[in-house]
Amino acid sequence: MLAVAVDAYVAIRRAAGFTFGSEARQLTSFAAFSEARTESHVRACLAIEWAALARSVSQRARRLGHVIRLARYLRAEDRDHEVPPAVFGAEKRTRPTPYILSPEQIRQLVLAASRSGYRTLRRDTYRTVFALLASTGLRVSEAIHLRLDDITPDGLVIRCSKFRKSRLVPLHDTAQAGLERYLQRRRAYAPAEPHVFVSLRRKPLLLHDVEVAFRTAARAIGLPDLPRARPTPHSLRHTFAVRALQACPDGRDAITRHMLALSTYLGHAKVADTYWYLEAVPELMTDIADRCERFVMGERP
Repeated sequence: MLAVAVDAYVAIRRAAGFTFGSEARQLTSFAAFSEARTESHVRACLAIEWAALARSVSQRARRLGHVIRLARYLRAEDRDHEVPPAVFGAEKRTRPTPYILSPEQIRQLVLAASRSGYRTLRRDTYRTVFALLASTGLRVSEAIHLRLDDITPDGLVIRCSKFRKSRLVPLHDTAQAGLERYLQRRRAYAPAEPHVFVSLRRKPLLLHDVEVAFRTAARAIGLPDLPRARPTPHSLRHTFAVRALQACPDGRDAITRHMLALSTYLGHAKVADTYWYLEAVPELMTDIADRCERFVMGERP
């Protein structure tokens, strides 16, 4: 039964640390699709037919990619399984160009958030959220899921974030003080709610809430859209990563240690995700080009 094989594969992936939620649902759907046609093995023609049911080409590529990896796993023990060709192209979309903010733009955003709407906790909430994102590089989802007991003297404990990994994010003294000022008012407003950031409904913030507040602040300060990028709350994380790379010391060993530390700090699953930020601003690309030119001309580190 193909469904049994899919269940075993999903269990292996989850045991390896992957969340494997939507992927498992997709593969279960494929198994049912195949078994409805009395097929107990992965067949390339059925995989392509099933993947083609998705609306867009990118969705078809991702669906087929799930089956390709399943087939490779199953074929190791049963050569009757077929590995479909990637007829819908690459699964991964081109990563969007990051929108990098200047220190002055960040200051204006935080200030605009502190003046938006009526004089309620909302002002303090979004001022603190934006300042925290800018000073720590947290994902928005990590910030809104913070709980009161995640705040420790050593920093913020980020529990089971995007890749089911927990990590400790140290806080600068100024960030710690700003967070404590917010909590002094927030505790009285919603004493029974364990999440750090709350809405006027006395409930945890939603991602949509943060996005709306960010757009409001961005419009208030006239933050422009760029030809290939627009400002979003995640821009604060992108900016943090780029500024951290710009502060990287010289020397091959120092750069390697810096990149590994930054990748761990940001909670990236692969250090390659951190290296992607090297192309985010012209200054970093210029540095890379200069170093490559010196290397080609005979200079060695």
